[in-house]
Amino acid sequence: MTDAAEPTRTNFIRQIVEADLAAGTHDRVVTRFPPEPNGYLHIGHAKSIALNFGLAESLGGQCNLRFDDTNPHKENLEFVEAIKADVHWLGFEWGGQARFASDYFERLYGFAVELIEQGLAYVCELDAEQMREYRGTLTEPGRPSPWRDRPVAENLDLFARMRAGEFPDGSRTLRARIDMAAPNINLRDPVLYRIKHGVIHHQTGDAWCLYPTYDFTHPLSDAIEGVTHSLCTLEFEDHRPLYDWCVEHVSVPSRPRQIEFSRLNLEYTVTSKRKLTELVAEGHVEGWDDPRMPTIAGLRRRGYTPAALREFCERIGVTKSENRVEMAMLESAIRDDLDAHAPRRMAVLRPLKVVLTNYPEDEVLNISAANHPKDESMGSREIPFGRELYIDRADFAEVPPKGFKRLVPGGEVRLRNAYVIRCDEVVKDAAGEVVELRASIDPATLGCKPEGRKVKGVIHWVAAAHAVAAEVRLYDRLFRVAMPGAEGQDYRDDINPDSLEVLVDCMLEPSLGGAQPGERFQFEREGYFVVDPDSTAQRPVFNRTVGLRDSWGKGNG
Repeated sequence: MTDAAEPTRTNFIRQIVEADLAAGTHDRVVTRFPPEPNGYLHIGHAKSIALNFGLAESLGGQCNLRFDDTNPHKENLEFVEAIKADVHWLGFEWGGQARFASDYFERLYGFAVELIEQGLAYVCELDAEQMREYRGTLTEPGRPSPWRDRPVAENLDLFARMRAGEFPDGSRTLRARIDMAAPNINLRDPVLYRIKHGVIHHQTGDAWCLYPTYDFTHPLSDAIEGVTHSLCTLEFEDHRPLYDWCVEHVSVPSRPRQIEFSRLNLEYTVTSKRKLTELVAEGHVEGWDDPRMPTIAGLRRRGYTPAALREFCERIGVTKSENRVEMAMLESAIRDDLDAHAPRRMAVLRPLKVVLTNYPEDEVLNISAANHPKDESMGSREIPFGRELYIDRADFAEVPPKGFKRLVPGGEVRLRNAYVIRCDEVVKDAAGEVVELRASIDPATLGCKPEGRKVKGVIHWVAAAHAVAAEVRLYDRLFRVAMPGAEGQDYRDDINPDSLEVLVDCMLEPSLGGAQPGERFQFEREGYFVVDPDSTAQRPVFNRTVGLRDSWGKGNG
């Protein structure tokens, strides 16, 4: 999160809002975040949340949480509660109670009646395919519906009968009467209401079979709530004339101003609700909160922090320019946060046993180690050291590659926070696989440099007798290309088959045995990890959040 002492970062939307406040156009800013409860929120929503809530919060205003629940076939309470949890987790509070577009269904119906009475709306009997034909193209004007000039009284009667459930789905719609020759196709008599039978709405039950469209509901809900600035992504720019038309022609109490900004397009992800739903429904991931998903719930389970996501949103900024953000920017934000705040621990992910032949069998030495090398306030912990240890298999090589600075036959390496050891013997099984190393310590090197020689490598370790067995899930990017589904390809063909590796016999230092779900740590030389909700006292489970930056290249490998 941005330090409070830093100057507030600005953007073109903030400048517009501040100018409106300075001019007295409004005495208080009111924004809104209006998600549809048909799925979990994703990283793109985090940008909108940070903008809408952050702007209102910083200017002493209010941001409303309002669910756009006008399409009940795809909505449910699970998504409502998940969205509330995500907004709270990101650190924001909405003004008053959570709102629903369905709270205004009666008022919206009344506004539709006002339009009919003014001759600005009519009941149309074209089906969806016919309506597309009549609508025209970008180069050809549309044609008027045969029912465009119905008398007002007939429209009022039919609209009331639509509400009463007299007509089947798709047989009637209510359309605005604007301009079938408008260059902006959104103004060519758009649909305002459609019939949907057989739906139990999560807020209104079976009270309605007539539902308003988003383009009608959104501006009028904003106006009802006194929203001053309606901030939305660029795809709604062409809808702004319709937004303004709706609030200008009915008796709403205020006139909000719509402002558009570019949506977040992040490499190696998809953020389409349809695609995310498919990933879940088709079993490509294990749920909406799968740590490979770009959902806020998935990022939380992977170990991302609210501060990191908010900082990421600040870094990418708010503009009108469409662009694709590098995944490295998101990973940099969480690394910076966890580097400062995550306690350090040792964990051996692919264990190889080492027996220290010149160390007493029953002797246990408790070594004090700092919890954070740059933050003394985080204190220290005791790490037991004994005759038998585990090191990572990658830290030993019989035939080392060039530049290898770890353990080799006859070579020396320092154990992190402990002694320098020398590999004296390699033990193999019948198949020739290395199963154990026999080594010796230099007793004079605990906390001291060896005399007369330089030992370059430092590796981590865990005492075998005190190790905590754990499962570690190594998550990578869900897609193997930066732009999944580019050039008309099926985005599912770009799924990374190696996006998850599960290690079941990892050995952790004992202080990690009591870690609780959501706690985050740096596993030294490995990366940043978080305790998964699946974790138990008997079997801890850790998820890799992100690897260390360029760890091998910096000599940590």
